[in-house]
Amino acid sequence: MSETRRVPQGCTAGRGPGVRAVAAGSVGNFVEWYEFAVYGFLATVLAERFFTPAGGGAVEGLVRTYASFALAFFFRPLGAVLFGGLGDRYGRRPVLIGVVALMSGATALIGALPTYGAVGALAPWLLTLLRIVQGLAAGGEFGGAVTVLTEFAPPGRRGLYGAWQSFTVALGLLGGAGVTAVTAAVLGTERLSAWGWRLPFLLAVPLGLLALWLRAGLTETPAFLERAAKSPGVKLGWGALVLAAARVTGWAAAGYTFLVVLPSYLQSALHTGFAQALLAAAVANAGFAAAILPAGVLSDRVGRRPVLFAGAVLVVAGALPVLDLLQDPGAPTLAKALALAGAGAVVGLMAGPGPALLAEMFPSRVRWTGLGLAYALSNAVFSGCAGLIITEAVRRTGNPDVPGYYAAAACAVSAVALLKRAPQEGRWRHGQPEEAAHEASWRKRCE
Repeated sequence: MSETRRVPQGCTAGRGPGVRAVAAGSVGNFVEWYEFAVYGFLATVLAERFFTPAGGGAVEGLVRTYASFALAFFFRPLGAVLFGGLGDRYGRRPVLIGVVALMSGATALIGALPTYGAVGALAPWLLTLLRIVQGLAAGGEFGGAVTVLTEFAPPGRRGLYGAWQSFTVALGLLGGAGVTAVTAAVLGTERLSAWGWRLPFLLAVPLGLLALWLRAGLTETPAFLERAAKSPGVKLGWGALVLAAARVTGWAAAGYTFLVVLPSYLQSALHTGFAQALLAAAVANAGFAAAILPAGVLSDRVGRRPVLFAGAVLVVAGALPVLDLLQDPGAPTLAKALALAGAGAVVGLMAGPGPALLAEMFPSRVRWTGLGLAYALSNAVFSGCAGLIITEAVRRTGNPDVPGYYAAAACAVSAVALLKRAPQEGRWRHGQPEEAAHEASWRKRCE
């Protein structure tokens, strides 16, 4: 009888970690961004239910809704430090399980909250408290998911594997838009506003159970087992942290502008109907989803920075023309749809290689903390505040081009940061020492 040799996980046929590991690493992102999409798409309803007392203005309530939305983002860096520190020290798997349980539970509880009409001023405080819990969980989720995906990835395929994180973000946004649109279509505007808004949030219960099941079967990443314990003296470099945050600023701002804030902007600034606004968001998110995985693959061939740089420059050049087209009542519907899909695809061009770029900027001993904190900081300022800043700026100035200026300015910052090399990077290629160590470790496990 021949001896059966045990093949290490990730070595079979060169396929990497397998479907379960990819699913377990990215499923939490779907739950997280599904909820953020639902909150964004139902912002006008939530403003009415929680933030607009009798006689209050609709725009004022919307601003307060986005203020609560933004507050959760400012707790993301704290979550990145808290859960990232635990994940870098005790392992990726147990912390990822806790993070997705926290996120799913808080999301479901939002669907059960009493409204302003039932408990008065307590209602917005309860909603904001749950948003804070979600912010903490989301701050830990991104860094852990990207760490798992990129540490399980075969050599030369980190861009593709990291892109799955962004792809499930796109699926979450599309799922949130789809569930919200179907709920609105089935129930109608009146019942949606009265109680139907709760249903998309309560759907987080079965989604969370699925995520917990997938992550319960996840094994620890080889990089954590092999290298983290060997480099106890590695510290988080603040220079790398600031550079990483600046590089993804445009991705954060443009993503939220065109993918999440868009429905409320179309309703409040351009007076578009609710269903049409959701359809526009779905088209933009479809373009976003279609571009992510190809962009990740392209970054494995030509490097992360060139692909991200191209996306940032395209936003700088195209944000205002896209908005001008949307504002033109005589423009063909097909042209508007193509412009929205194109805007989403350009964001996908940045989101595809973004996770791998961040992972490769930090050693495994501090990877979860470093990339999670960089991403959380950029999102806290440029994503979480996007709805608040855009809505308030449009209200004060009356200028409907504000979203375009906002996205373009943030992408200009990213473009400049991407031109600057980190110490471990080549001029445009990603072949840094960390990647070489990853390949050596991979080959050793597969021998």
